[in-house]
Amino acid sequence: MKLSLMKKLSLGFLSAVLGSIILASLISNYTVGKEFKKYLVDEHKTKVDNAIKIINELYSTEQDPSSISTQEIQRYAQLQELYIEVHDLNNNILYSSGNSYLQHSSMMGNMMGGMMNGFSGMNIGEYTENKYPLVANNKNIGTIVIGYFGASYLSSASVTFLRTLNHSFMLSAIAALFFGFIISAIISRQLSKPLVKITETANKMRTGDLEVRANINTSTKEIDELSNSINYLAETLNNQEMLRKRLTSDMAHELRTPLTTLKTHVEAFMDGIWEPTNERFETFYEEIERMTKMVDTLRNLAKLEQSNLNLTKSTINLSDELEKIIDTFKPLYIKKNYELSSSIAPGITAIIDKDKFKQIMNNLISNSYKYLKPNGQVHVVLEKEKQNIIIKVIDNGIGIPEKDLPYIFERFYRTDLSRNKNTGGSGIGLTITKAFVEAHGGKIYVESKVNEGTTFIVVLPNNATDNK
Repeated sequence: MKLSLMKKLSLGFLSAVLGSIILASLISNYTVGKEFKKYLVDEHKTKVDNAIKIINELYSTEQDPSSISTQEIQRYAQLQELYIEVHDLNNNILYSSGNSYLQHSSMMGNMMGGMMNGFSGMNIGEYTENKYPLVANNKNIGTIVIGYFGASYLSSASVTFLRTLNHSFMLSAIAALFFGFIISAIISRQLSKPLVKITETANKMRTGDLEVRANINTSTKEIDELSNSINYLAETLNNQEMLRKRLTSDMAHELRTPLTTLKTHVEAFMDGIWEPTNERFETFYEEIERMTKMVDTLRNLAKLEQSNLNLTKSTINLSDELEKIIDTFKPLYIKKNYELSSSIAPGITAIIDKDKFKQIMNNLISNSYKYLKPNGQVHVVLEKEKQNIIIKVIDNGIGIPEKDLPYIFERFYRTDLSRNKNTGGSGIGLTITKAFVEAHGGKIYVESKVNEGTTFIVVLPNNATDNK
């Protein structure tokens, strides 16, 4: 049978409290009992020593033991609940206190037996006799016999102490259990209530409700982190679901155009409207080639995501390499009446994969080219900043809407402003670029405003540089 977290925490806390009470009671009972017995034995020994002292003093002051007044001994024996006999050297009884008053001690011992069971070593109600020498003027003149029941250990103060102690143990146990129950209920509720809400949120996410969020107000660090993680997961899944739907729509749109063209042309051939010509077959070939590139793009992206990138690093001069890349693009820019300029710090070297670096820069520069307006400009910057290599590709093109910036590096994502036949694009160029940058331990950022332009920033960390 599965129990709720609240019940488990409550039962566990109460079990811990109960176990602690029992353990503390046993230890306390043993320790207090041992010390209390020692105290009672010392008290009893003092009583017996006083009785012997009184008897020895009385028999030392008189020559004839038979003429001694024993009233003082009798009063002391009754007061301290002791049985006293005095014998001469021939074992004749010179004095006996009698034992009728000791019946009270015997009954008291039986009554206190249950109370004292926890205090080990105490023989309540057991009668004991001890013999001591009777000394007068430094001479042994007889024997003193002192008898007592175990209850004579107990004075009224001792009985009160024992009763109070036992009551304290019971009251403490009840109070501790009650207090433990309240605390366990409060703590269990504080822990289980937010977890129940988080579970409900996760279950709603499982059923497809990705807009739900776990709004938890808690001071427990781990629960707060769990709540934030669930909310982040919901946000991520929601974004991915949006991207998935958009991807499906985009791919359908991309495939529909060439398929529609092919279908229209084939129908025209079948109806005899068109005659097969080289020009029309070339159109067929272009549309088929377009679809083939799309399929190849999907396959390359799958390979990129399924395996780790294998980098072949070497020390290269980034300044010279970037100048070469920019030179290859200049004819393309000049043809469109665009301007491609650069600010490249000289002599910057790095340990990097040369081919991957070329692809990173080609993707960024060609991406800026696609979205330039008439008389557009692109400026490339290479510099060092705090031991990092900074590369910026700045353009004054159509820009990226703010709502699209968080998803610009997602596969197949293209903004609404970039959707036209001229710019085309598969929507994975920036995805591949980001993968290559991060494979080198770097980061890539984007800043953009609509109709003002876009800046891509690549940062390569210290472990990717070789300062010479």
